[in-house]
Amino acid sequence: MRIDGLAALVTGGGSGLGAATAAHLAALGCKVAVADINQAAAEARAATIGGIGIGCDVADAASGEVAFAAARKAHGPVRILVNCAGVGTAGRIVGRDGPLKLEAFERVIRVNLIGTFNMLRLAAAEMSDAEPLDEGERGVIVNTASIAAYEGQVGQPAYAASKGGVVGLTLPAARELARAGVRVVTIAPGLFHTPMVDGLPPEVQASLGAGIPFPARLGRPSEYAELVEHIVRNRFLNGEVIRLDGALRMPPR
Repeated sequence: MRIDGLAALVTGGGSGLGAATAAHLAALGCKVAVADINQAAAEARAATIGGIGIGCDVADAASGEVAFAAARKAHGPVRILVNCAGVGTAGRIVGRDGPLKLEAFERVIRVNLIGTFNMLRLAAAEMSDAEPLDEGERGVIVNTASIAAYEGQVGQPAYAASKGGVVGLTLPAARELARAGVRVVTIAPGLFHTPMVDGLPPEVQASLGAGIPFPARLGRPSEYAELVEHIVRNRFLNGEVIRLDGALRMPPR
């Protein structure tokens, strides 16, 4: 799919992978709507790239509908959705204080999995009604999973389960939406330099990077954004989950 001039919506676009993706798509000529639970962060990022910022709770049906309506009003039908919104709350199944609070598990599932599906379903409906482009393509949806979906570590039951759900959602969504000319692809990042990592001491960050086979460093958000670009451009990429991890395989702990 061509990129220049298309309308894109990026969730979690106020920081990290989402912010880098929003900026990259804007630089390629996209009309970008930046959605984030932190409306101030969304508006700040949008101001730097010439887009619009929208406060959005991806796990809330009404909030998602408002975000798409705002993006559509500003830029026309969304043709590219990139789901980057997510949380990474850790917690053992049985910790020092007993079993993991069900509310804590539920929150991660709600944001990472239900939130992804909420925005995907809204994008799919909007794209399906849009005019077809080259080869009948109407839109592209890029979701974000994690290598934790495959190698979840101790303390990651909620996160790994939520991202495993995103992986499992990819193929059936792509198969169903194929008739409308809408592609669905998921990226499963490894360890990236994001705000969650920024809070760690420099020596810990260096240690994490050194454990990656090659290149022996943390991933750069720009590298995630570049893969999004390739997915959008390459029409034969569909129904796939792509690991972006420098050949890292996570140990149990």
